[in-house]
Amino acid sequence: MRTFFAFAVPWLALASYAGGAAAASSDIVVIPGVGPQSPSPRAAPSPPATQTRGNLGGGLLEFVMTGANGAARPSRPAAYAPRTPAPAMGEPRPQFAALTPQPDARSVEAEPAPEFRRQEVDYSGGERPGTIVIDTPQKFLFLVQPNHRAIRYGIGVGRPGFEWSGVKTVSRKAEWPGWTPPAEMLLRRPDLPLHMDGGPGNPLGARALYLGSSMYRIHGTNEPSTIGQNVSSGCIRMMNEDVIDLFDRVPVGTKVIVI
Repeated sequence: MRTFFAFAVPWLALASYAGGAAAASSDIVVIPGVGPQSPSPRAAPSPPATQTRGNLGGGLLEFVMTGANGAARPSRPAAYAPRTPAPAMGEPRPQFAALTPQPDARSVEAEPAPEFRRQEVDYSGGERPGTIVIDTPQKFLFLVQPNHRAIRYGIGVGRPGFEWSGVKTVSRKAEWPGWTPPAEMLLRRPDLPLHMDGGPGNPLGARALYLGSSMYRIHGTNEPSTIGQNVSSGCIRMMNEDVIDLFDRVPVGTKVIVI
């Protein structure tokens, strides 16, 4: 009888543990003939990096003996991106290059080509010194000098349909002139202001030489990139520094020949 009891007790404990009902509902294990016993505390095992299939065939026997389910599949390690190693002690950490602000290309006003810069040249025409000669096709203004020389300036001229030629006289001179668009221009451009005071933003620029009683002028510009082009409504445009130079050289009454 004692031999049977010794053999039966372990199997009763195993059956109670495997069944799960008593063990799952209580922390006390009752062993017949011994009494209630508290199980010794066990630290929770760390999960293995990968699970391998048991070699005991799985099922209840392997679960009782090892606590693992032999039917579990190996898990794949999660994909990861390699990390850049941190610099060693004492080594300088990498620095991010500061972004240099780039100028907006639209805010950088283009300058005219070198040939449109003011310069003194030979002149073979028969006009008297002090005469202004405007060569519309070549986009040059000549101020005739003595000894067959001339000061040549680059200019902007009338766009197609607004070219003209003739002989005029400088009837008035103005510094930083105000601008009142003529009625014909307002019909074409109703968005224009009725009047604009003189200043750096004014399309007439720094100086203006009025030609007779016409609406045409020789004037500066706030758009130097238009020098050397057919862009105006008939007026002659000059760089501001060039129109100031011309303004100081010629008086009212100067003859102007436009060809």
